[in-house]
Amino acid sequence: MRSLFAFALFLCAASASTAWAQDRLVSTRASQKPVRMGCGLMTFDTVPGWGLRPDGTSAIGPTHGSVVIDKAGNVYTSADGGVFVFSPDGKLVQSFVDADYKMLHDMKIREENGVEFIYGARNAHAEGIKFNSKSGEVVLRLKFPKESGLQIDGFNPTAIAVAANDDIFLSNGYASNHIFKFDKNGKYLMHFGEKGNGMKQFNTAHGMVLDTRYEPNRLLVCDRNHEPKGRLVHYSLDGQFIEEVITGLGMPTSASIQGDYVSVPDLHGRVVILNKSNTIMAVLGHNPDPAKGASYGIPQSQWIEGVFSGTHGSYWDSEGNLYVQDWNVAGRIMKLVRVKE
Repeated sequence: MRSLFAFALFLCAASASTAWAQDRLVSTRASQKPVRMGCGLMTFDTVPGWGLRPDGTSAIGPTHGSVVIDKAGNVYTSADGGVFVFSPDGKLVQSFVDADYKMLHDMKIREENGVEFIYGARNAHAEGIKFNSKSGEVVLRLKFPKESGLQIDGFNPTAIAVAANDDIFLSNGYASNHIFKFDKNGKYLMHFGEKGNGMKQFNTAHGMVLDTRYEPNRLLVCDRNHEPKGRLVHYSLDGQFIEEVITGLGMPTSASIQGDYVSVPDLHGRVVILNKSNTIMAVLGHNPDPAKGASYGIPQSQWIEGVFSGTHGSYWDSEGNLYVQDWNVAGRIMKLVRVKE
């Protein structure tokens, strides 16, 4: 009887503690004010509480992924548990949580013959994937191409990109650091790159995007751990090294292009914006605490409005606003509204 009474007290205390924590989150969310960041053309205001549930908690769970936006303005973000879709005002409208959609490290979205598809790199599941953004139907899988003749220790894709002619590029950034090229049907075409710190080598080819700022288009690769301090590099679509774009970026994780501008999250807790000449235009959300930059284990109770901790993915909407995802144990995605002059 005594043990039952003690257990009842425990349940009451736990329930009260949970309710208090949720009330505190709601109260904190309501009291938060937008934080302005950046400068000049690249000035933004945060949107406190964007994407959170009504009780103030994260709707997506642990994040180690990406962000894309469809033509209707819906925001897709990938988390460990799947892909979650938000309306532009931050309400959860759809989710894909079956096994196929878990652990999407990188995503790209494309319209093909009037249908939008999401391409994803699944590092923990050793594949690239393509699925219908509305129905979730998987229409293509990209496994390690044995036709390459390579003998590698692992296939852990970190990034994916798609060219205008539908060729697909998949980076094995957590393993051999080769970038594999496939045609639209998944036929292996070629590979390039290798692991190392040389000018034409990758030390964690972590992120990749089709760089449409240039004609002909190029691949912009985020070489996250390249010594001495992270860099971006350009490659042609036939795998030829073009140039080292910029160095000293910390740990660049991914890149998103809009017009002449590219947003580059740095895992240390900031987003760098470059122009077409690859000059830094602004730095957003810089985390001055070295203990909290590049840190996954920051609970929601320690999030600071306008300060990032492990920026991993970003994407521009049609109005020039930015959506940023942190690598985070509680699951953090933020909306930054572009300030108009």
